[in-house]
Amino acid sequence: MWKSDKWRDYEVIDTSSGEKLERWGKYILVRPDPQVIWNTEKQDRRWNSYDARYARSNTGGGAWSKNRLPERWQVKYDDLTFNVKPMNFKHTGVFPEQAANWDFIRETIREANRPVSVLNLFAYTGGATLAAASAGASVCHVDAAKGMVAWAKENAASSGLSDAPIRWIVDDCAKFVEREIRRGRTYDAIIMDPPSYGRGPSGEVWKLEENLYPFVQLVSNVLSSKPLFVIINSYTTGLAPSVVGCILDSVIKPRFGGHTEADELGLPVTDSGLVLPCGATGRWLCK
Repeated sequence: MWKSDKWRDYEVIDTSSGEKLERWGKYILVRPDPQVIWNTEKQDRRWNSYDARYARSNTGGGAWSKNRLPERWQVKYDDLTFNVKPMNFKHTGVFPEQAANWDFIRETIREANRPVSVLNLFAYTGGATLAAASAGASVCHVDAAKGMVAWAKENAASSGLSDAPIRWIVDDCAKFVEREIRRGRTYDAIIMDPPSYGRGPSGEVWKLEENLYPFVQLVSNVLSSKPLFVIINSYTTGLAPSVVGCILDSVIKPRFGGHTEADELGLPVTDSGLVLPCGATGRWLCK
C-alpha cells in the first residue's frame, strides 16, 4: 500500500461505523466512508465536538449538520496550498490520499532531468497538476466541469504557481484527446482520475467498467516517443488495483517497455494505528 503519511495540515483521527473523524487544519469533520465497515468504540472526544458532520439521507444525498465551518479555508502539503470548500456531496475539494501520487509525480519529474510535458485528465481541483508544475513540468489540465477548473486555478495561485506553464482546459476528456491526436501533440506523462460514472458536457455517458480500457488505448496515442510515466487512479468500489495494472500492462508496456506497479492508496489513522484504504492506483514507469 502507498501511504500518504507526510501530511501536517490533515489527519484521519479515527474511524468507526461507516465514518471517519478528520482534522483539516484546525477544523474537525466527520464524513461517511464506505470502507469503514468496523464498529469500534468511539473513545476520542472529538467524535462529539466536531465542527461539521456530513450525514447521508435515507432518501439519497445528504447534508452537513452542526456546521461551524467558514465558506473556505486553506491546508498545505509541503509547498502546495489547497483551498478547502465543503460541498453538498460530502467532498472538500481535496483527496488527501493522493499525496502519495503527488510525491511520486514530483520525484519522477525531477529525476528525469529534462523538460517534461504532462497531461492531467479528469483533473478536478488540480492536486496532481500542482505537483507536476511545482517540479518544473509544463501541464495541460483538463476537466469537463468549469467550476472545478476555476477552483484548480485558485489552488495554483495560492501555491505561487500562477505563472507556471499550465494550460487550463474545460472539455470532455475523450474529445480533447481526439483533437490532440489530430493536432499531433504529445505528452511525456499522463495522469488520469476517471469517475466510476459520469456525463460529459454534451450528455456523453461514462461507465468506467466499459470505457476505461478503450480510453487508455486512445490516450496512449498522445504519449511522446520517450514517455516518462502514466498514472491511473480509480475509486470504483470492487475494482482491484491489479485490474488497473493489467490495463497498463496490456496497453502501455507492449509499446514502450518499462514496468507497472499497482496498489491501494491509504491514510494512517492516528488513534487506532490502522491504515484506511482509499482507492486504487496503477503506475507505469519508463524504467
